[in-house]
Amino acid sequence: MTDIITLEEAVAELIQDGDTVAMEGFTHLIPHAAGHQVIRAGKKNLTAVRMTPDLIYDQMIGMNCVRKLIFSWGGNPGVGSLHRFRDAVQNDWPAPMEIQEHSHADIANAYVAGASGLPFAVLRGYVGCDLPKVNAMIKAITCPFTGEQLAAVPAIRPDVTVIHAQQADRRGNVMMWGITGVQKEAVMAAKRTIVTVEEIVDSFDIKANSVILPRWVIDAVCLEPGGAYPSYALGYYDRDNSFYKSWDGISRERDCFTEWMNRHVLGTANFAEYSESVAAAQVKEAVGA
Repeated sequence: MTDIITLEEAVAELIQDGDTVAMEGFTHLIPHAAGHQVIRAGKKNLTAVRMTPDLIYDQMIGMNCVRKLIFSWGGNPGVGSLHRFRDAVQNDWPAPMEIQEHSHADIANAYVAGASGLPFAVLRGYVGCDLPKVNAMIKAITCPFTGEQLAAVPAIRPDVTVIHAQQADRRGNVMMWGITGVQKEAVMAAKRTIVTVEEIVDSFDIKANSVILPRWVIDAVCLEPGGAYPSYALGYYDRDNSFYKSWDGISRERDCFTEWMNRHVLGTANFAEYSESVAAAQVKEAVGA
């Protein structure tokens, strides 16, 4: 049975130090509010999984929540590098971090294998690619029927998957629409699941290209309007491209990053307060300019 609880309660109850945590959302519906609560709660030594780690994982890495990162691409979309990610890999700051890099197709298939209860995923890929040379988890396997050489990777089975969606009903069923990436597969592969949502409704008005996750695969639903910001939630708000650009300067130096995080994330009680804090800072900067 799904509980509709606060995000603070969900993170405290369902995410433990040392867990493997997947926070998925491709281009939009990225669970920023949940990532901030993980930081506020001081969670440590996480194995963080994400197909495309961007700003929220940069923040979690810089605040020393992540011991290992399993991913298939990392960067500030449309802008450049993730400076806290780079600092952790290149300089062990704030602590050493192990990385395990895969391809998009690999991660997607690994989630499917996890959701299917299989030990590994098989895909046709990595031909002529050097990635298997630096990732021992990518293995060659021979098809017993055709003799074809294929790639095999371990299934991804997170302890906790966290996603953001547009709606949940009052029974705890969840609906999302738009670009849905691998959220469904990541949820089905996980032992526990937290879903933050824009709103809670009495019943769903089914949308085109929608995905409905039944309440029995979800442990906690948390009402967090705006919880994907600065990414977007289709039908609710647009992507804040200016924030992605500004993050490059905020995160480039350790002291600036730490000051910003202390002020806007650790210095706020929840995502609503964070949003007000960031908005006030943006207005002050604009007026000062």
